[in-house]
Amino acid sequence: HVPHDYAPGERLRLQAYRAIASANSEEDIRAVREELTDRYGKVPEPVENLLLVAGLRMLARACGVGEIVLQGTNIRFAPVELRESQELRLKRLYPGTVIKPTVHQVLVPRPKTAKVGGKPLVGRELLGWVGEFLASVLGS
Repeated sequence: HVPHDYAPGERLRLQAYRAIASANSEEDIRAVREELTDRYGKVPEPVENLLLVAGLRMLARACGVGEIVLQGTNIRFAPVELRESQELRLKRLYPGTVIKPTVHQVLVPRPKTAKVGGKPLVGRELLGWVGEFLASVLGS
């Protein structure tokens, strides 16, 4: 969410949300980030996260993916139509992935931190991982 003290006033916060939601390209996101920075100063983490999610949504759409959901210890991507080369790359890069062609889904084990007994990734790290996954496996 946009913090109350960042864009003071409900109208300004709603304008910020609308600008982020209507971004349709990386350039739009860059422009929104610059405008917010010019108006209110350094973009706080919650706002930066909204911008990252907007970029991720665009990347997912470009890959034909409409749904990315945490499902138990996996992340479910749907709909996913894989070419043979993508399927091979997916199995090589993300061992333990379950491909469900009949329902157009893939279940990828949720990534963990690199430490021994690592914890599941959350927040920005998880968003970054999802972006890498989309680009490396489903990107053209």
